Order: sequence, then C-alpha cells, then structure tokens
Amino acid sequence: MRVWIVFLLCLAGHAFAAPTEEEPVVEELVTEEPVVEEAEMGSNPVQVEVGEFDEAIEVVEDVAAENPCLIYHCKKGKVCEVDDGNTPMCVCQDPSTCPPADGEFEHVCGTDNKTYDSSCHFFATKCTLEGTKKGHKLHLDYIGPCKYIEPCLDNELNEFPLRMRDWLKNVLVTLYERDEDNNMLNEKQKLRVKKIYENEKRLQAGEHSLDLLAHDFEKNYNMYIFPVHWQFGQLDQHPVDGYLTHSEIAPLRAPLIPMEHCTTRFFEACDADSDKYIALEEWASCFGIKERE
Repeated sequence: MRVWIVFLLCLAGHAFAAPTEEEPVVEELVTEEPVVEEAEMGSNPVQVEVGEFDEAIEVVEDVAAENPCLIYHCKKGKVCEVDDGNTPMCVCQDPSTCPPADGEFEHVCGTDNKTYDSSCHFFATKCTLEGTKKGHKLHLDYIGPCKYIEPCLDNELNEFPLRMRDWLKNVLVTLYERDEDNNMLNEKQKLRVKKIYENEKRLQAGEHSLDLLAHDFEKNYNMYIFPVHWQFGQLDQHPVDGYLTHSEIAPLRAPLIPMEHCTTRFFEACDADSDKYIALEEWASCFGIKERE
C-alpha cells in the first residue's frame, strides 16, 4: 500500500486537474468540445497528469499574429499548420516527429497490446487512424510497456476495494501532512481530512491483512466516506455532472493497472447498469459506501 502512495505522489505530485473532453460513450474518447472551466477541487496527486490522456482540446484565441499557430492549440496527436491563406488548422502529427522517450517509464500500452515509446507516439498514431474501426477501438490502456496482466479472479475482485479504500484514505492523509503551502487541498477539504488525521483510531498506513482492513472499515466506517467521494469529485471534472466517463477515469486507472491486475475489472463492475457511465451512487456502492451517505 505504501508503494502505491509513494509511486503515484512522485508521478503526479505537481499535477492539477485540467480540462479534458466530454464524451458521449465510454468507447469514444475523442469529441470536439470546448474547454470546460475547472471546478474548485484543489489538485489531484492521486492520479497522473490529465494532459497525458487529453484527446480533445482545440482552442482558438482571437488574437492577430504573424504565426497564428502560436495561439492555436491542437488536441493530442495533432499539430498546427497554416494553409495558403495563413489560416491555422490541426493535422495529424507524424509519430516520427515525437521527441524520443527518455526511458521506459515514458512508454505506454495501447488497447491493441502494442507498446508505444510515449503518449505522443500513441496519440499521433491514433490520429492517423481516425475514421477507421481500428482507430475507434484504440485507446491508451495503461502506463508502461505492455506486459501480461493476469486475470482477476472473483475473490480477488472482492478484495480490491478493501485496499483501494485504505489507499484513498492514506493518500488524503499524506496530502494533508504535506500541504502547508502547496494548496493541494482546498480549505474545506483540509477540514474534512483533519478529522481523519487527528482521529486516534485511524489505521496507520502500511501493509495490512485483508481481515484487518475489513474490520477497520466496519469499525471506522465514517473515515472512509469522504476519501471515496473526494476521489469521485476529482475525476468528475469534464463536465461536472455526477457521472464518470472512460476518459475521466483514465488518469487514475492507467497507472494502477500494472500494479493491480483487478483494476480494469473493478471499474467495469462499477458500471452496474452497463450504460458506460459510472454514477456517483454506483461509485460509492463499489467501495461499500451506503446509498444514504
């Protein structure tokens, strides 16, 4: 559990929730929606930088310039070019123009089970496949080179939320401890986490048996309600509508898959009505939080 916290805090300690796209269904990550202003949620070091999964930011500022591409921003996988009339437009980036990866840590695995040198290489490749069946099905699956992910057994799926709940609680406590000047949490969030932090009954971070985690959840149930709701709020940003789409979950899901082989099945199971959206009630139920909470 401690490895989870250290890994993800190091990976995205400076990341802030940034605008991503609104999408109609889970399978379709690319839409052409305007940038949505971020709700005042504070930063989210639980998840990787949202920009890594941002497939649909295209913004034009009405400012005259000799090179209009300087103020014309294209979504991931595209670059700006001007036509004969000096009008900017976004075209697919040639994957060979992406900067070389500094190391294996920049590699990403696509849903085609192919390792890409970086997210730049992935999105550039995906762009070239726009309008095709293959492109429609291709998404970024997880961070790191592709590897064998063992199947998640039923008993393992039942155990997953025990660790996940404890992890979310410990991440919030860690943020609170480090948050003197970093503004990782807003004032209201700090007050909520302070109650958890100062509670002498709190189970300290560490490797615990599943029986102990289950017992602690039953004994100190109220400590886990806010961390679960907090994480939903951090993900539900684009738009803030009480539902999570595939792209909204991706920043949390992608770094977890290589470490927790039940991640994909867990999030799929959270969509209880199979409508390709995870509502707040479904999310809470996945973590064992009662509906009245």
